[in-house]
Amino acid sequence: MRGRAHRVAAIVAAAGAAAGMVACAAGNNDSGVGDSSPRDVKTTRVQVVEGLGRKGGLDASALYNRLSPGVLTIISLFGSGSASLGGSDHSGGQGSGFVLDDKGYIATNAHVVTDGQPPATRKAGRVYVEFSDGNRVRARVVGYDLNSDVALLKVDPAGLSITPVRLGHSGALTVGAPVAAIGSPFGERQSLSVGVISALDRSIESLTQFQIGNAIQTDAAINPGNSGGPLLNGAGRVVGINSQIKSTSGGGEGVGFAIPVDTVRRSLAALRKEGTVDYGYLGVTSQPLYPQLAHKLKLPVTTGALVVQVEGGSPADDAGLRDGSHTIDFQGQREIPSDGDVIVGVDGRSLSRHDDLADLIGARNGGDSVRLRVLRNHEMRTVKVKLGDRPERPPKKN
Repeated sequence: MRGRAHRVAAIVAAAGAAAGMVACAAGNNDSGVGDSSPRDVKTTRVQVVEGLGRKGGLDASALYNRLSPGVLTIISLFGSGSASLGGSDHSGGQGSGFVLDDKGYIATNAHVVTDGQPPATRKAGRVYVEFSDGNRVRARVVGYDLNSDVALLKVDPAGLSITPVRLGHSGALTVGAPVAAIGSPFGERQSLSVGVISALDRSIESLTQFQIGNAIQTDAAINPGNSGGPLLNGAGRVVGINSQIKSTSGGGEGVGFAIPVDTVRRSLAALRKEGTVDYGYLGVTSQPLYPQLAHKLKLPVTTGALVVQVEGGSPADDAGLRDGSHTIDFQGQREIPSDGDVIVGVDGRSLSRHDDLADLIGARNGGDSVRLRVLRNHEMRTVKVKLGDRPERPPKKN
């Protein structure tokens, strides 16, 4: 897979790691979460971290010392059982995660605790969480969001030392700002790497055929096993969940990607409340508009989304949106529609390089009604659309 982005959950080494996990599972009852926690200790110790980053910049040592206890190693078993239970399939994976609160909720990537592609995605049969002090307990998968590659786990916090890692905001991030990643690359627990935000507004692969927008690119070293760990700013707030690398060798080459925390926050809230996350669906394939292309097409706007294809029976089709019947080739791009609709805004918010059509529609829920600002035949109009539920896979292009 030369040159492509790789998700960075590590596959557990078959012999030693799998044997360790089987030993952890054996002798524990499977009735609920936290089945391997000390039964004679009921007090949860919560360490609240405040005051990081007040002087600006990033104090990597202080950040690590105070927040690394809140970063966990996630071990997932996808097999049908263990040797002690008569099973023969011991496939597993390892990634990272972090504590959200004193109730035992934990955030990680969906691909750390799932396997396969929709509609055949399966949840790990067992998930274990290892804390920095050596405690390893069983976790329950509350839910997972394949569209944003986010999962929510829960452990019984009784008897554990809990250090919540607080969520920040990703909307005001700047390129060049210092960041730190903590996780378990290649199974090396509690590893720290530092760097900067290299770029913003990237689009990366999800576990569906829809992309994740506004992703953060960083040169902080991210490798297999870092998946699900936090990307932290100088104040010790989570600004993203480390998820993917772009590599020709399979290792970290300074081009890593994190899911922005504003996207993560929405997923976690829905997973905690409903166990699933809803995304709006319009049903168009589009081409971004830019100034030179707008000039070529003699359009009065320079940003927006050219409608390339309207999926039959979709909300866009029901609302009367139109794709073009004629196309042109321009600046190396082929079959650009020259006479279809151009969507320039959603609910009064103009499309831009930062807020593209997929981002603004995906932020809505199925069943929501939106007003699209549409340029058709050089005339601006408003089109009301009732969004559908995002399918597991988008329509194929003709």
